[in-house]
Amino acid sequence: MEARAQAKTARISSRKVKLVIDLIRGKDVSEAFAILQHTPKAAAPMVEKVLKSAVANAEHNYSLDTDTLFVKEAYVGEGPTLKRIRPRAQGSATPIMKRTSHTTIVVAEKE
Repeated sequence: MEARAQAKTARISSRKVKLVIDLIRGKDVSEAFAILQHTPKAAAPMVEKVLKSAVANAEHNYSLDTDTLFVKEAYVGEGPTLKRIRPRAQGSATPIMKRTSHTTIVVAEKE
């Protein structure tokens, strides 16, 4: 049995989140929390929040034992991009892309 949690349209680039997601994929949940606590990246608190939600879903919805859970899948995709402009010299403008991401974490019991 597996449980999942998603964070949609988070205001952080998916490239930045992928660096943190790669650290916890395949690890035990307790080890993943320890890694996220000591990772000095902006995406670490957001990924930790999604992982907490996935563990809570496993415990509440499927009555799984939290001590035997591990991160089965963890992936991130691009969300919608907020397009803004920055005024530049001589009446021109430069685009600013404010990127978002969708993060999904799946936890499952070890067999």
